[in-house]
Amino acid sequence: MNFSALSISELGARLRRREFSSVELTRWTLEKADKVDGSIHAFIRILPEKALMDAVKADRAFAAGIDLGPMQGIPYAAKDLFDVRNVATTCHSKFGLGAVADADAGAIERLQNGGAVLIGKTATFEYALYGPDPELPFPLARNPWNLMHYTGGSSSGSAAAIAGGVLRMALGTDTGGSIRTPSSWCGTVGLKPTFGRVTRRGCFPLSGSLDHCGPLARSVSDAAIALLVLAGHDPADPDCHDGPVADYISGLDKPVSGLRIGIARQLLETASQETLAGVERTAMLLQSEGAEIFEVETPTLLQFGSVVRALLIIEGFHVHEQRMRGRIDDFGPLSARRLALAAGYTAADYLAVLKARRLLAEAISSVMRKCDVLLCATTPGTAPALTQTATPFDPLTPSMTNPQNVMGNPAISVPIGLDIKGLPLAVQLVGRLFGEASLLQVANAVERLSGWRTTELPALEDQKQSPP
Repeated sequence: MNFSALSISELGARLRRREFSSVELTRWTLEKADKVDGSIHAFIRILPEKALMDAVKADRAFAAGIDLGPMQGIPYAAKDLFDVRNVATTCHSKFGLGAVADADAGAIERLQNGGAVLIGKTATFEYALYGPDPELPFPLARNPWNLMHYTGGSSSGSAAAIAGGVLRMALGTDTGGSIRTPSSWCGTVGLKPTFGRVTRRGCFPLSGSLDHCGPLARSVSDAAIALLVLAGHDPADPDCHDGPVADYISGLDKPVSGLRIGIARQLLETASQETLAGVERTAMLLQSEGAEIFEVETPTLLQFGSVVRALLIIEGFHVHEQRMRGRIDDFGPLSARRLALAAGYTAADYLAVLKARRLLAEAISSVMRKCDVLLCATTPGTAPALTQTATPFDPLTPSMTNPQNVMGNPAISVPIGLDIKGLPLAVQLVGRLFGEASLLQVANAVERLSGWRTTELPALEDQKQSPP
């Protein structure tokens, strides 16, 4: 059986009917990971012993009539910024090779308490800073749709594991778009929840005011199930929201008729013609189902990007200052150069950036009072080739995902089809603060209307297995 073709809800239902066990599902997942990871390098470390122990616990709970929730018995993976007890949190860096965690991160804890099965830690950029940088201890994750194209931002291993048919869900982090960019380029669903909706305890920080934790998933319903388990107050995380968690699942299939969906041309200014066509096609499909589509005005991508770059560099340097001063040569060159830029900033500069951020957030708050969801693009185009001369992660290039980190609003990347090269296309939807339920409702409609649900995953055996 190809377990990756079954949604998390379908897997859960069959596990509860005892059609197969979590141990069987987990063994299949581990075998699949072992089979494809030599090509896609999605994993830094696979944890077969822990995975099988988790699966045995899940099966025993099923047998005893104990229902731990919708992720019980379901395999998942976590970006290697999340602490897992007795496992090194490498952060894809030389510094982390021996950094064995003594406790689980908050997000891992919630999934473990919900009976989920952790099979491994996934590849990232060094400390999620900047990349891809080949001068690091682990191989770079590869795009399963075409091994000769980029995978995306720092949650690249999680996206590759899903697109490679290993998993239905994996954890990622998003400081400027690192859940959504790899999701866009790898054809997965990437959900950045509202700032503070998911605990960050035990997840290595990059920028304290921009960092978000959330799921990458095969489908919108998979992402909704994962968020239902992940969301909730953590008293050990001072930034974690102390408020009720909505039902993200029951309203997924509600009609979008009457919902107000805004389109901001300022947030599409770097989009390719193919990407613009995808956004417009999505708008027409939603309108055909009764949604109200209208244009709104926002600040520019460049304004948002300037704030994100400054905050990321200044706050990132604060995290890494001791390493930078004592062992700068142990950083990869891309990370070291980016962090070194913080030397030019003053306290007055930082305060000015915070003021600019507040003004941008107020402008978006005004826009969101007029609409339920914003429709825009996730990335300017599909995944670029590895052979291009300029990196697609140039920090001076305006990013379509930066605005939502400045704002803290929830955002989701949803695949809508393939381009002429067979690479995934995506749109991005943005919701109101803590409006994930409505956001997922619209995302689910986009996924259905676009026809993405019938798109099969790429066949890795048909591709070259040793990209440069």
